[in-house]
Amino acid sequence: MDRAQQAFAAALRILSRRDHSEAELRRKLADREYHGELQDGVVIRLKGLGYLDDRRSARLWAESAVRNGRGFGPKLRMELTRRGFPSEIVAEVLAGIAAGNDERELVRDILARKFPSFDPLTSSDRERLRVMGYLQRRGFSAGLLFRILRYDE
Repeated sequence: MDRAQQAFAAALRILSRRDHSEAELRRKLADREYHGELQDGVVIRLKGLGYLDDRRSARLWAESAVRNGRGFGPKLRMELTRRGFPSEIVAEVLAGIAAGNDERELVRDILARKFPSFDPLTSSDRERLRVMGYLQRRGFSAGLLFRILRYDE
């Protein structure tokens, strides 16, 4: 098996575990000592076969993160950027996520799932701050959280 076939097989093994951005795949191939034209050829071939698609990967990852309460807004932007997705794809995915999801409903779903006994009207300030910190670390805006946790509109 020549180096090009080895690089392609390594890339397929990497992608068989989960979708990766092109940048992530290039980093992992470089870690395995596949560089330059060899790497370019593998990436072009994978894109042609439809196995490597940054737009699809970013959208699926972001939808999963929102659905599972792992992030929203700035947190999603940071994670997608860290994973190596181009800024125009990140902006497009975030716009789609924002249009397709109501931030208030997401917060309420997370509260019901993660803190089922939490009541913002009867809880202590300490408990409210703990819940608010949890939600802020997931990227929800402080203004929205104040409205939900203080008034539960």
